[in-house]
Amino acid sequence: MAHKTNACRLLDQKKIPYTLHEYTFSEDALDAVHVAQETGQDPGKVFKTLVANGDKTGHLVACIPADRTLDLKKLAKISGNKKCELIHVKDLEKITGYIRGGCSPIGMKKLFPTFLDQSADQKTPIFISAGKRGLQVALAPENLLEITRGRMTPLT
Repeated sequence: MAHKTNACRLLDQKKIPYTLHEYTFSEDALDAVHVAQETGQDPGKVFKTLVANGDKTGHLVACIPADRTLDLKKLAKISGNKKCELIHVKDLEKITGYIRGGCSPIGMKKLFPTFLDQSADQKTPIFISAGKRGLQVALAPENLLEITRGRMTPLT
């Protein structure tokens, strides 16, 4: 069994039920679609964690299905920004404490405003990074919203 990550420890602390799923990862394929293939999950149930910067609010987090693209205009509007742009991958660890391919919306250095694509509403569980490459956590969308103090909204 994999070592507990910050995300797992926080879920345990809040007594939020989840299951862990290990998969084989490769440096060449860190994208969420690959994770869906490796875990045998529908790419619509595997959510990638993207970190953006809003011109008014600063950093924010968007969780969207593996096979979709983030609509930055929608994210800006819902988060109270005029515009948002994704942060550069080289800044990810400094901002979140996580590396590319292992970035979880749970347990970042700070609790940033978090938005979950509304497509998660029809899916239980959803899969997100457990905070380490090769490890996913499956949980109910409402539990992800609870622990991140997030909001469900159209993002793609």
